[in-house]
Amino acid sequence: MTDASSGRPPCNRCRFYYITHDPSFPYGCRALDFKSQRLPGQEVQSASGQICLYFKPKPNPQD
Repeated sequence: MTDASSGRPPCNRCRFYYITHDPSFPYGCRALDFKSQRLPGQEVQSASGQICLYFKPKPNPQD
């Protein structure tokens, strides 16, 4: 599952993504243990040149 425009997995559908409630760093990734001003997937691609390999879809509440 990737975002069609960027080729990145959508962070908001990842089980490791969270909102930090820190105005300076509003987005976070529990898998990589960091907070950021941009979406974690954007930071990962910017730093490594690859899409995030830790993406895991959130569990479906209907299961």
